[in-house]
Amino acid sequence: MSLVYWILILNVWILKATSLQAGSRTVLREIGNNNGGGSDPKDYALELNVTNFDGVLKETPATYAIVEFFAHWCPACRNYKPHYEKVARLFNGPDSVHPGIILMARVDCASKINTKLCDKFSVGHYPMLFWGPPTKFSAGWEPKQAKSKLRVIDDGRTAERLLNWINKQIGSSYGLDDEKFENEHLPSNISDPGQIARAIYDVEEATTTAFDIILEHKMIKSETRASLIKFLQLLVAHHPSRRCRKGSAEVLVNFDDLCPLDMWSSDGHDAATNTMKGVLHNFQICGKEVPRGYWMFCRGSKNDTRGFSCGLWVLMHSLSVRIEDGESQFAFTSICDFIHNFFICEECRQHFYEMCSSVTSPFKKARDFALWLWSAHNEVNERLMKEEASLKTGDPKFPKMIWPPKQLCPSCYRSQVPKDKGSSQIDWDRDEVFKFLVSYYGNELVSLYKEKSLLADDGTNGTLDDLVASTNAVVVPVGAALAIGLASCAFGALACYWRSQQKNRKYYHQLYSLKNT
Repeated sequence: MSLVYWILILNVWILKATSLQAGSRTVLREIGNNNGGGSDPKDYALELNVTNFDGVLKETPATYAIVEFFAHWCPACRNYKPHYEKVARLFNGPDSVHPGIILMARVDCASKINTKLCDKFSVGHYPMLFWGPPTKFSAGWEPKQAKSKLRVIDDGRTAERLLNWINKQIGSSYGLDDEKFENEHLPSNISDPGQIARAIYDVEEATTTAFDIILEHKMIKSETRASLIKFLQLLVAHHPSRRCRKGSAEVLVNFDDLCPLDMWSSDGHDAATNTMKGVLHNFQICGKEVPRGYWMFCRGSKNDTRGFSCGLWVLMHSLSVRIEDGESQFAFTSICDFIHNFFICEECRQHFYEMCSSVTSPFKKARDFALWLWSAHNEVNERLMKEEASLKTGDPKFPKMIWPPKQLCPSCYRSQVPKDKGSSQIDWDRDEVFKFLVSYYGNELVSLYKEKSLLADDGTNGTLDDLVASTNAVVVPVGAALAIGLASCAFGALACYWRSQQKNRKYYHQLYSLKNT
């Protein structure tokens, strides 16, 4: 047999082996589709086993987790399931009422594959419920373990009692009949800088949403093509999410083939555009687990507030504090051109374009660009504050404000002089503002990733981790091991090819490809 034949066989084997080890949030996105289309009530709680338990709990965006250990043959467990599902409906899946707060899962201890996992938690009766931070479940639990972050839920035998127990733990007031879209999980204490950590998931969501909008509205044209490439280059080097850096690199590598310069000169450019749209959709710029269908840090108290615009602002600020001095003008033009060409709100992009056009000299320092973007954002907020006050269209729980507020960065304020109509003129300490921006949109933003060990020490390991589905299986199949090896080689070649391609582009700008920041 030829070598090509054997390579094809090996690839099929690898694909089959790795597909058995589903990524954590891929599993999460399948919640509700596991009832086989029958008449049984929809399942919201996530079924876990030893192969995906650690991976799912490590990568979930949720702040808390509840895991029920049960046995499928246990009558009490079968009777308890409807109660557990009533509560899980509130928190699990993209259609949940209060997403991103609590992951509710279950483990069947009657399944032999889970015997050691249940022993790890000293499961002594069914059902047995545990509560705690998701990342702490990997250590297991013992009855006499004094410093464990996990707690046994001792008062959750009905849906009402379980939800009451949850409300007491996190100071919430959720109800079983909740349907209203409200952001109760984000603390109102704006003096807490740690709130921004949850926005890392919103930055991924905003990046994917922006890319989807561009494709859906066929916004890639001969005159916008170069600006999209420049913005993708910026994302490859400095996006705070490793998943999005890797996905942006894959799009760039294939961009010339999918979107050649001469495609608009042919008579069949409409068909070519449709083909390009279909193929680019398959790249999933931030990975197959994104979008998740909900916002966390950027969620408003009403359905039509915050969300995408908030996530996009956080993305731009995060890029501004990650660039080098020599990249400041490139970052400025990339972001300005991207908003001007691809932000679908006409009035918003025109206002942003006017602010960009008012800049008369090139940026030479990264600090100067970060402060300009901060000032521009405050200019937008000041304009919207007046409009929303007169039209009553703002979010009552998240009104526009001058940023950062004094509670969050008191050192940023030198003085505050009253002006007309109750407003005030702020004398900013711009050095302190820059320090705040770097800390808030740099270190704090990715702190949740660091806590969950989702940031690699170097670009190679980071990219490889994203190419392989997250799993903590006890035994790694040979096919999966081969997949890991081949993925490492493949992406190494991909990265080299991308760098060589960029050197030949007339708009090439020096980037540090796949740099961990």
